[in-house]
Amino acid sequence: MTVKLHCFGESGHSYKAALALTLAGIDWTPVYVDFFKGGGRSPEHLTLNPMGECPVLVDGDLTLTQSGVILDYLSEKTGRFGLHDPAIRRDVLRWVLWDNHKMSSVAGVTRFLMNFLPVDKQPAEVIAWHQGRLRGALKTLDAALAGRDWLVGPDVTAADISCCSYLFYPEPFGFDRAEYPNIDRWLDGLKALPGWKHPYDLMPRAYPAAA
Repeated sequence: MTVKLHCFGESGHSYKAALALTLAGIDWTPVYVDFFKGGGRSPEHLTLNPMGECPVLVDGDLTLTQSGVILDYLSEKTGRFGLHDPAIRRDVLRWVLWDNHKMSSVAGVTRFLMNFLPVDKQPAEVIAWHQGRLRGALKTLDAALAGRDWLVGPDVTAADISCCSYLFYPEPFGFDRAEYPNIDRWLDGLKALPGWKHPYDLMPRAYPAAA
């Protein structure tokens, strides 16, 4: 049975799940959620996820929300991405929680404010504040990747998949790869993985001309 992922291309959290599904070679199909036009608040979507968010993964009778939970489930389902060793799994969880709180949340908000609001509605002071927080998170990530191919253990894990998600998007939000050489090298390593695809090649987009 094909796994379904309710998602949209601009969502970095959706990309985490889409990328993990693709790297694992799982047969899946995207179900587009028109999030920018209220699709996350539709009765149909709220039945799947009362939180009104994306992604939502449907695998047979199982429905999961929150990208970190989905990544953990896909690790369990496939035996990949850091499940095999309890110590590695705990460290993976540490990075996934950090990413959701410190990096993806800030990157996602900043990218939205800078690219998906009319220019006259963009709050310059709020954007600057978020970019300062993002720089702190990126410095933490860059330092953690010094001398390492992956964040945790000898192979790619859910920690890498979670933390990389927003960093592959082309829209400006305060991230310049040239300023973070370890992140730059790490992203190249992720792109070299068999099956890797850009988020806009995996999921339908709300704004096809945005890139």
